[in-house]
Amino acid sequence: MSKKIGFVGLGTMGFPMAVNLKKAGYQVIGFDAFKGVYEKAKAAGITMVESFKEVAVQADEAIISMVRDYAQNVDIIFGEDGLLSANPKNKTIIVMSTLDPETMNELSRKVEEESDLTLISAAVSGGASGAQAGTLSIMTAGSEDIVKSCQPYFEAMGSNIFYYGSEPGNSQVAKLVNNMILGININAMAEGLKLAKHYNLPEEEIIKLLQVSTGDSWVVRNWSDVSKWTADTALAVLLKDLIAAYNQGIKHNISLPFNALASTQLFNSMGKEKPKAK
Repeated sequence: MSKKIGFVGLGTMGFPMAVNLKKAGYQVIGFDAFKGVYEKAKAAGITMVESFKEVAVQADEAIISMVRDYAQNVDIIFGEDGLLSANPKNKTIIVMSTLDPETMNELSRKVEEESDLTLISAAVSGGASGAQAGTLSIMTAGSEDIVKSCQPYFEAMGSNIFYYGSEPGNSQVAKLVNNMILGININAMAEGLKLAKHYNLPEEEIIKLLQVSTGDSWVVRNWSDVSKWTADTALAVLLKDLIAAYNQGIKHNISLPFNALASTQLFNSMGKEKPKAK
């Protein structure tokens, strides 16, 4: 009988990731706060349950959390009817959310102090398209033995798996580095195209030039998609990571001037209006 793996958070990223686990032969036990996804998930062969506790009871050895933030992870694990309410033993929580490094380490310590569970971190990069194609880059950190034991799960969801040491927060540092460079590249691409536009150079020909020249990058090769990123979704998430990277620089006295500039100019460079603070 195939292994049962828990999966909490079947949103834009989580749903296709869970589907790929199912395609790889795992029985996926899913939960999401948005009940509208249940019919679609069941049609994809995912077993949907009504509480975090049920996920913990049914999962054999691992539970993936793919939710938005620290507060949601705390609720999943420690809340009423949370994972710990099932008193699970010798299982692993795989947090694939994006948190700041210190917060991830704190969450790991809290889990291990208050339960018989282990927490590892596995940040992802590649967007919804990578999640659907099963080609995500997955940045892992935590107990090396546990990470290795979870490798088959990662291989079902991604094509490039990296390990960054025993501190769970290290995977989050790797993601911040990646997204910091992404943000800087987006600003550079947008500014270059502005200059080209001023001289009436055809954008398509400039992009073709960049793709075969020293200005090439992932942003260049995917500009048709990146240029459509909206202020309240992908760009907002990227800005959050740029700010997080900036805060790490401040905290540890590491100068990151291009990151700071990219943070302040991102929406202007992309010709988007920054969402109002809530």
